Amino acid sequence: MKPIADTSDWYLAQLKPNCANIAKRNLERQGFTSFLPLEAYTKVRGGKFVEATRPYFPGYIFISICQKSAPWRALRSTSGIARLISFNDTPAKIPQQVMTEIFSASDERGIIHHHEDLKPGNQVEITKGSLTGFIGRIDKLTAQHRAWVLIDIMGKETRASVKISDIK
Repeated sequence: MKPIADTSDWYLAQLKPNCANIAKRNLERQGFTSFLPLEAYTKVRGGKFVEATRPYFPGYIFISICQKSAPWRALRSTSGIARLISFNDTPAKIPQQVMTEIFSASDERGIIHHHEDLKPGNQVEITKGSLTGFIGRIDKLTAQHRAWVLIDIMGKETRASVKISDIK
């Protein structure tokens, strides 16, 4: 679940390797509001295509803190957090406009969708389905939330129809 962009100050914390969910859980236990943007992708498991999510900004998590009672020491010692992103020993505040844009690009589960500014000619990567990982160029966008993408497969340009939510 994604938090709502409000007037709180947002900060960025670097995570320890493979500790995104641990840090998120521990931050919530301490009463912090955190946001871990995700991206959906397809992976192969056991010879089958499986839908999964992964952090959109690997190794980082956003944390909302009320500046008046900022418990920096508690935050720095949270299990899963390596350090707060700081300049001159002062945690760097993320501009509210940046956070608003990240929130507006994500759905209620915190998954980022990148289809707002797609247009023919853009180079895109397919992130879901059997063509996961292929790079192509948008040929045409349809009203049914699909895109015709030109993909180079074995030296031949092939046209494929892909859901807009499955490309970035």
